[in-house]
Amino acid sequence: MNPHPPFRRRPFRASLALAAFLGSGLATPLLADGVEVRLTLPVRARIDLSGVRTIAPLPFIMVSQEGEGRIPGRDIDVQAEFERYLVKLLRRETDLKIIDPGPVQLPTYDLDLLSRDRDFWRALGERLQADLILAGSLDFDIQDRSGYRTEEYTSPFDGRIYRRQVLVEETGFEYDIVMQVYDGRTGELLHSDNFKDFKQYEGESADPLVGMFSNLYALEDRIVGIFAQKSVQATRVLFAN
Repeated sequence: MNPHPPFRRRPFRASLALAAFLGSGLATPLLADGVEVRLTLPVRARIDLSGVRTIAPLPFIMVSQEGEGRIPGRDIDVQAEFERYLVKLLRRETDLKIIDPGPVQLPTYDLDLLSRDRDFWRALGERLQADLILAGSLDFDIQDRSGYRTEEYTSPFDGRIYRRQVLVEETGFEYDIVMQVYDGRTGELLHSDNFKDFKQYEGESADPLVGMFSNLYALEDRIVGIFAQKSVQATRVLFAN
């Protein structure tokens, strides 16, 4: 019998790994035999951009009760503002060349029917010489969410606590975006997604433009994730044994 047991290397290596993470400030002691480690993990783009160089973003279809893309009482064109924002975002986050599609007459405003019309998208892609075509719909809704709420207050006369109804003025902004990406060579629908965000602000006179871009900034990572690799933060637990 060998009086000396075999040398075990795994705990030593694990200890070195734990020490390295603790020393880097990326780990937090969790248990006696483990640490919680914060990691940055890559997330692949939803679309394979191998060989893709150009994209043509079309004006998105507006969906609203008024049937138009302007905010009532304000000179804000929701469709135009979104188009400028989207083009700027694509230029900043991708290496794709942006092609201006010019006026495009869609055969229908039904996105479900459009997604099946491969001949239309193939012909449009050939005319624009675009590898990808970006289309979809927008719905920006401004909601008056004011109402009465019950709150407690202390009477300055007798010091007792009472309940009273108070009018609270609040405005809600909701953005609903359907985004479709087509292959300009085959007309095939490569990816479709629906992004929604809601923001609420106190005050009846909340700025619609601020609300609209707050919605967009909240959705930015998800939109970019269609075309570019992103990183996400995650936590893992490492054990010494």
